[in-house]
Amino acid sequence: MSAWLRIWTIAINTLREAVRNKLLYTLLFFAIALIGFGVILSTLSYVESERILQDFGFAGIRLFSVAIAIFVGVSLIHREVDRRTVYTILSKPLSRAEFLLGKYVGLLVTIWLQAAIMIGFFVVVSIGTGAPLTAAHAVAFGLAAVELAVIVAVATLFSAFTTPMLASFFSVGIWALGHSTRELRDIGASSESVSIQQATALFHRVMPDLESFNFSIQAAHGLAFAASDVWLPVAYGLGYVGILLVAAVAIFERRDLR
Repeated sequence: MSAWLRIWTIAINTLREAVRNKLLYTLLFFAIALIGFGVILSTLSYVESERILQDFGFAGIRLFSVAIAIFVGVSLIHREVDRRTVYTILSKPLSRAEFLLGKYVGLLVTIWLQAAIMIGFFVVVSIGTGAPLTAAHAVAFGLAAVELAVIVAVATLFSAFTTPMLASFFSVGIWALGHSTRELRDIGASSESVSIQQATALFHRVMPDLESFNFSIQAAHGLAFAASDVWLPVAYGLGYVGILLVAAVAIFERRDLR
């Protein structure tokens, strides 16, 4: 059995395990409810009702997808260790790297599937209310998928060496800071202190720039965009995922599972 097949086998088992998690369906329900609330709120406005609807839709999809990615993802490895099933799995011709990557792929597929359900509901609601759907919406959904790949990689990294609670705190912190690095960099650039300017610039480079995947404004307002607005964030996200997974594998390879 090839390494890719072993990784995919772990991914399928992870997918089956994740879809039995009640938290996933709870968060999915609230995401759909938020999109529905956007429909109600948009009917109360005489101006820009379509934009309000789509703003709520994008917010629900992005926020609850990230929540599922973090709070479901951080416990996957810990659960295997806690139930001692990791020893049985790793006793087979399967490396720790393949096990970890399989967990990552399985969780990512799970998150993408639930995101697809949210997007499908969003599209149906938009068509039903006459809200426009353009190529920018497809780009927004695609970049949101890349952001989820980054967040799942972050959750996988922290779950490789710490408890689910700490991994949740760290992952939420990275997500919040990742959406604030541009503002912090701009604030630092306006400072008269060179050290603050350098520190905020370095912080922006090291932390994931998650705002680069936020295309909801362009989609909701029908703004024009260039091809580089799409492929640059995609390349950046894939590169960041690669770095995070290499770090996660390196840590997990050295972890004492006893």
